[in-house]
Amino acid sequence: MPKFNEEKQEKKVEVLLEKEAEDLAMLLSQKYGFPYINLIGISINTDALRLIEEATARQAFIAPFKLVGNKVHLAVFTPENTAAKSALSDLKEKGYVPILYLASKKSLLRAWERYSEVSRAQETKAGVLDISSEELSEFMKRVRTTNDIKSLVDEMLQSKERQSTSHIFEVILAGGFAVGASDVHIEPQENTIRLRFRLDGVLHDIVFFTNSVYQLLLSRVKLISGLKLNIKDTAQDGRFSVAVEDTEIEIRTSTLPGSYGESVVMRILNPKEISVPLGELGIEPFLFSVIEKEIQKPNGMVLVTGPTGSGKTTTLYAFLRKIYSTDIKIITIEDPIEYHLKGVTQTQTDPEAGYDFLKGLVSALRQDPDVIMVGEIRDGETARTAINAALTGHLVFSTLHTNDAAGTIPRLIDLGAEPKVLSSAINIFLAQRLVRKLCPECKKESVPTPKEKMLIERVLKTIKREHTETAEKIWTAVGCVACNNTGYKGRIGVFEGIIFDASVEKAISEHVSAREIKKAAAGQGIFDMLQDGIMKVLSGITSLDELARVVDVNAQE
Repeated sequence: MPKFNEEKQEKKVEVLLEKEAEDLAMLLSQKYGFPYINLIGISINTDALRLIEEATARQAFIAPFKLVGNKVHLAVFTPENTAAKSALSDLKEKGYVPILYLASKKSLLRAWERYSEVSRAQETKAGVLDISSEELSEFMKRVRTTNDIKSLVDEMLQSKERQSTSHIFEVILAGGFAVGASDVHIEPQENTIRLRFRLDGVLHDIVFFTNSVYQLLLSRVKLISGLKLNIKDTAQDGRFSVAVEDTEIEIRTSTLPGSYGESVVMRILNPKEISVPLGELGIEPFLFSVIEKEIQKPNGMVLVTGPTGSGKTTTLYAFLRKIYSTDIKIITIEDPIEYHLKGVTQTQTDPEAGYDFLKGLVSALRQDPDVIMVGEIRDGETARTAINAALTGHLVFSTLHTNDAAGTIPRLIDLGAEPKVLSSAINIFLAQRLVRKLCPECKKESVPTPKEKMLIERVLKTIKREHTETAEKIWTAVGCVACNNTGYKGRIGVFEGIIFDASVEKAISEHVSAREIKKAAAGQGIFDMLQDGIMKVLSGITSLDELARVVDVNAQE
């Protein structure tokens, strides 16, 4: 007989009890009309914790975890608790606006453990950085280009005043916000530390500084991101929020140990950048009309594919905003929640606690939703559950990692999906990439070279729809102050899509290759990414060089 493993069984019981506790918190959130939150995957802001003393918080089963301006976000076990009501009343008297979330006791315990960081943060000496929203706004007014950021940082590094070093972090953040950076990279090298910004998908060197400044930056970033200061040999992930001119900007922090120190990447999740209306994504009119029809259906699946950083989540958010109404219930399962959608129930995965996309999807289906967004389909079980949800009266949005739209079906079949049910489950599958837009201030009209003209004409011949575009002129990047001398400003999507019609269904029954599926869909009249990109080149939206950076322009039909 196999030996009974008591420790393993106790662990299983513990996991089940934790799941029950989270399910109960989610149920109570529906009862009381407050959003549910799991603090296990959320960074706890020490400035928020300072607003309520630890003893009071524990007695009231309440935990302030985020502070933005005068708005304080609090997790409570039950809002009917007398001590909790008293604590909330005290906050209101002090001029704060409480925003409540329902959470489990384990979530609260996780937040209370962070009280140990409050005293450490209060003891911070001059030279360790402190975030000030007012100063961030002031710095942003002084920054227009990456050269302005370099000048400000250099000025502070050369200053002999101790307080100047404490503002470097604000300048870095303000600079990132001002120039529209999506990521800030702090990279230790053998003899120096490099600061880079990712602008419109491309990394740019900003400034180099010393190891002593880096150590101060690293400590402050870790502290406000909820990371452990003493752990240097393991990757960590955290986040924090900053309020700038009534906009709450979230920063997702990642540290990775390297040969010369910990590499830090701060991803800037600016709601203004992520909240792009459907009509401004760059979807060409014919495909736009098809998508509008498909996302209004009461059930089925809409899949968006592409690599990391191709704008898939932004597209899904645009879909959700387009279809939202008070008549339907929408639930999302995300990793992480990048943008808060009004009227939508959003949950965040927490793999360490066993709450992954599959468990989130299963839990969401118990909540009687009309629409479900699954951040990503990563495994066969999640794929099968999502497909089943689409077959049983739910509209499901999700993403998948494939190179193109036609690769979606073979990928799902590889994950164990049954080919026969896909035609009934899937409405449309899309693929997208992001290309930089030419700066309207400095772009230059030019005549394509013979090689470029040949490429454009070859692609135009493959377009089955009527069009008037020719290969006579294109536009190229130049560079000016308005675009940080890059020649580009902002990004736009290039898209392709395939509707699951009879031709595609027949191709799947006979073949499962992406090439055959693409051939079967050719008669639908939807541009592929190369065709869409060439049209944007001929319209002066982007350049041929930029298109070639993200799309294989030499691909043959």
